[in-house]
Amino acid sequence: RQDENVGTTAVREGFRFDEGSLARWMEAQVEGYAGPLSVEQFKGGQSNPTYRLSTPRRSYVLRRKPPGPLRPTAHAIDREFRVLSALDGTGVPVPAPHLYCSDTEVIGSEFYIVDAVEGPIFWSSELPGVTPEYRRGYYTDLFRQLAKLHAVDWQAAGLGDYGKNTGFTARNLERWYKTFCDTKAIEIPDID
Repeated sequence: RQDENVGTTAVREGFRFDEGSLARWMEAQVEGYAGPLSVEQFKGGQSNPTYRLSTPRRSYVLRRKPPGPLRPTAHAIDREFRVLSALDGTGVPVPAPHLYCSDTEVIGSEFYIVDAVEGPIFWSSELPGVTPEYRRGYYTDLFRQLAKLHAVDWQAAGLGDYGKNTGFTARNLERWYKTFCDTKAIEIPDID
């Protein structure tokens, strides 16, 4: 059910952090921040825990590395923040990036903060409950935004040194196969 992944909930056990520490950091670091701060966790999402930060005047989103031991190259939220920052101002719609924090003392892991952007969230590509006209407009705009993204001069946007320019598929297959081998619980001969 889509409802299970939409909206926010109280921060779940194992994903809590010192909200006072975050509020003090935001007061010192985030331009225009004014508390008090309220923190909720988004119900859905994948990989990196994501939180809604609300104040009386505005809302933010915080993404962080998950707690616990991680693979060295996993959950690279610094890379997410770099791409969002590079795309900001290019015409590609991204939430306004505020700051990336590598200091794990603040909330227990690295994190970044962007503006919250309101709008519908669809977990199914069928867009249940909307009219055919809405669905048509939604996908027409999606393709328009993808075209904008592909038109960005990534080198001029400051991403010229972002990763390697060749061998993407081979590197990903190798990485995912190594991860599979390191964590597999059952044998799957077809993967080998």
